[in-house]
Amino acid sequence: MNPSKPIPICAAITIFLLAALACNSPQAAEHSDLGSIDFPTSASPEAQEHFITGMLLLHSFEFNDAREAFLEAQKAEPDFAMAYWGEALTHNHLLWSRQNLEGAREAMERLGPTPEARIAKAPTEREKDYIRTLDILYGEGAKQERDIAYRDAMLRLAEKYPDDLEAASLAAVATLATSRGGRDYRIYMRAAAIVEEVFAKNPNHPGAAHYLIHSYDDPVHAPLGLRAAHVYAKIAPAATHALHMPSHIFTAMGMWDEVVASNIDSWAASDSRVQRKNLSIDERSYHALKWLEYGYLQQGRYQEAREQLAIMEADTAATGSERTRSHLVSMRAHYRIETRRWYSESIEVDTSGLGLSSTATDIFTRGLTAVRTNQASAAKPLLAELNRVIEEKRKKGKQHKHAAGPKEQPPDQRKAHVLARELEAAIHLAEGRADKAVMLLEQATELQETLSLSYGPPDPVKPAHELFGEVLLELKRPQDAAEQFEKALDRAPKRALSLLGLARARSQSGDLDAARQDYADLGQVWHKADSDLPELDEVKQAAEKH
Repeated sequence: MNPSKPIPICAAITIFLLAALACNSPQAAEHSDLGSIDFPTSASPEAQEHFITGMLLLHSFEFNDAREAFLEAQKAEPDFAMAYWGEALTHNHLLWSRQNLEGAREAMERLGPTPEARIAKAPTEREKDYIRTLDILYGEGAKQERDIAYRDAMLRLAEKYPDDLEAASLAAVATLATSRGGRDYRIYMRAAAIVEEVFAKNPNHPGAAHYLIHSYDDPVHAPLGLRAAHVYAKIAPAATHALHMPSHIFTAMGMWDEVVASNIDSWAASDSRVQRKNLSIDERSYHALKWLEYGYLQQGRYQEAREQLAIMEADTAATGSERTRSHLVSMRAHYRIETRRWYSESIEVDTSGLGLSSTATDIFTRGLTAVRTNQASAAKPLLAELNRVIEEKRKKGKQHKHAAGPKEQPPDQRKAHVLARELEAAIHLAEGRADKAVMLLEQATELQETLSLSYGPPDPVKPAHELFGEVLLELKRPQDAAEQFEKALDRAPKRALSLLGLARARSQSGDLDAARQDYADLGQVWHKADSDLPELDEVKQAAEKH
């Protein structure tokens, strides 16, 4: 529409009336801000409207709000079977490997006490087919077995109804959920192939954009996900998770300005939702806050990163929940390791009840801080504690109880082993045993290579190749160091400390043209950096010198 051209009076009245109706209908506003799908059912218009809202929210992993919408659909039409199906799905957080089996089964029981009774409530064959999948997803057997059976059921459903984009979308995300022990690229690309067709047919489909980003969010495939990343937040700006998700692709490509912008929006939206719905602060998106802090750290905006950490400290003090404490552990670790401000104030965190990843990260960060502040002796009991919690976790594992070595253990244990070797190497180096430190870092990098490529703030918190490169630089082996920094950047493009290390290594080895480019790349990453960042002068002088 040309804004300078007058609008006819009749058209203006129509627009005014539509706007007034939208103001009185929150569902209309939500639909315009959540994307669009075509999912016809047998429901009444009122129940269908709530149902579509629930599906749009479900596709953006806004599980709690989606559940509210499906419950509203049930109020409008108590026998609407698909509303109970949707509610049950909100209890299955596929890509997060979390499932509230009790909550899902309770929703199914309210629809009908048996599979036959539930299926009988669905008036059409297509809706019956959807209802049947619930007893596969939430039936008997181990979760992994049910996940695979559910994927197969959704794939059959999508094949039976080839024009049903919802069946295809749900089949794609169910396929993603069957990847175990890291990113299985064959599985991820199968899912991408399914949802690419959905995206082509409906470019405003929130699930299509969302699941494409998940399919491609690693440094190798991220360029394929840029198209979805650039539009997902525009498709569903009312969904907090939709505002965050593009940063998965942006992080995998080292696009730090975009990472920061995405997570500023996502954090603000989550905070607004908490206030609007009068929720606990524990409902805020600390995931987005963590990624925002990491983006600031990569940009050299340490003061702003510290402000995000302060928010996390305050919320942890207010709630003390496992969720806040685990995020505080991670954000504190990233802040200290990226800024290298080892003498900054200590933030004590209660790690009781937290998982291995959080516990290992906390111990490692405290241990490395002790080494960097010339207290290597204080790091030794922390190393012993780290090895103890790793061993306890191994003994508790069922399938991997008798694993021969770290490479055969689950990813969380392998990551903890990387941290243990890194900390032990730092201790040996501080005490003058360089050969032992190098050997341990060789083991750490070899073990990290068995882990899937990371697409967010690094886990392990200190990339092994980067630490190895820094140690080799300290040992006056710049060419070997450069090789390690290049490997680190393959796994985490445009990561600031790896770029800095590579520039220094190439400069010291005499590869001046390459060093100049590395410093220039770092200068671009740090174009908004704090003015008192010590390395800024090095970057500027190196660019001029070379």
